[in-house]
Amino acid sequence: MTREAMDVGSQEDSAADGDRRLRIALLTYKGNPFCGGQGVYVRHLSRELARLGHQVEVIGSQPYPVLDEGEGPGRLSLTELPSLDLYRHPDPFRTPKPGEYRDWIDALEVGTMWTGGFPEPLTFSLRARRHLRARQGDFDVVHDNQTLGYGLLGDVGAPLVTTIHHPITVDRQLELDAADGWRRRASVRRWYGFTRMQKRVARRLPSVLTVSGTSRQEIVDHLGVRDDRIHVVHIGADTDLFSPDPSVAQVPGRIVTTSSADVPLKGLVFLVEALAKVRTEHPAAHLVVVGKRAEDGPVAQLIERYGLEGAVEFVKGISDEELVDLVRSAEVACVPSLYEGFSLPAAEAMATGTPLVATTGGAIPEVTGPDGETCVAVPPGDAGALAAGLSRLLGDPGLRVRLGSAGRARVLERFTWAKAAEGTVARYREAIARSAGGAESHSAPGVDRSPAGTDHSAAEVKSRSAASVDRSAPPNPGRSAAPQDVDVAPDTPVDVAAPATPADTAPTTPIDTPHRESRATC
Repeated sequence: MTREAMDVGSQEDSAADGDRRLRIALLTYKGNPFCGGQGVYVRHLSRELARLGHQVEVIGSQPYPVLDEGEGPGRLSLTELPSLDLYRHPDPFRTPKPGEYRDWIDALEVGTMWTGGFPEPLTFSLRARRHLRARQGDFDVVHDNQTLGYGLLGDVGAPLVTTIHHPITVDRQLELDAADGWRRRASVRRWYGFTRMQKRVARRLPSVLTVSGTSRQEIVDHLGVRDDRIHVVHIGADTDLFSPDPSVAQVPGRIVTTSSADVPLKGLVFLVEALAKVRTEHPAAHLVVVGKRAEDGPVAQLIERYGLEGAVEFVKGISDEELVDLVRSAEVACVPSLYEGFSLPAAEAMATGTPLVATTGGAIPEVTGPDGETCVAVPPGDAGALAAGLSRLLGDPGLRVRLGSAGRARVLERFTWAKAAEGTVARYREAIARSAGGAESHSAPGVDRSPAGTDHSAAEVKSRSAASVDRSAPPNPGRSAAPQDVDVAPDTPVDVAAPATPADTAPTTPIDTPHRESRATC
């Protein structure tokens, strides 16, 4: 081969950072980008990783991830790893027909649901492990999006990097605090039983990514993960989609929020109460909630109590473009959450230039910035403070313009998906280098020995890992490998070492066109 041909081949195999492109398996047990942050994360991160030149295979279960076409053909694909889809609409908590059962994992999934638990993190991890074992050698790195299941412990065929957006134990505690009566509290405890597994798994992970400094500390406190194994890589907004558009007219008094009606974490009850107060000063004030309306429960009761039936509207099933125009049309956007590990709705509203009222719950201030400079910040769980903040913005057009402009500038500087992908790749390369170094020195594999809080630059990671990246061909979805012994937690109740079969290797589907829909379809 000539020198010129070798140079051309080297360039084709290189990623945007000049290093070898990576073959990435991105796992997500629940991938719908229209119903929560995990699906949004997978959709945008996978696209930006592909644009950097990497080969990204998203492996997910129902609701299946929706992916956008990457830069260049064949860089982004979806492999469906089907569950029994027990929580699908319109028949959630369904009992499958006998012919639907394929193996013992399906039986485990149904049995856990029948007894009031949530099985998907465990059962997806078991299916993913079986699939990855049948694909041994196809990937340079495996990236788990908060499955934290027993099946992902031990050897999954490549170094493992795990994203934990925030510990689900936080959601569990907030729901317990809001539960009425011992029966409801017992039901909440049973549903969140999977968090015990997630704690055990998290403590054994070699490399954890999270989306904010607040989440980092929560992972240390709630899950017991060593702080030197946790690295913050901020996520962001799609700033091309979520952008200002002066041609969209603002609707006087419109307040927009994205929320699930009766999830205590989201704080919608406080926003509805605040709206009733605001309307005494601003009669045109009204609320549009992007999310599903609950026909009963605390939010519905408050709407009826305050006579707000005509002032609160719930929308779902809208496209991404319609969602963006809805946010643009609002005089104020609001994030009333009691806690967030990051808050994508805050970043997206700021990216449109819509002024924001947000609580200081969890990591929200890391996203929104200082009160009075890039947002109006209020304490969580305080309807009076929310009402004061909303009234302040509704009554001051100049402040709305100033905060809207400053908010977008903050997002463009700090919170874009391109930056998130670059930071994630740096951690991939570090994990690969550490795994190779551990194997050579016979030390404990996957242990990050850098000082607590150390945040290496992409260049530093690249220099340490360039020689360790596998330079073999792109993935071959049809390949299978012999089963291997499995290292699992000693208290896991299931056998994760079930043999892989050809049927366990799911089909890989190239992504040709993006699916445009809104996360409000839940």
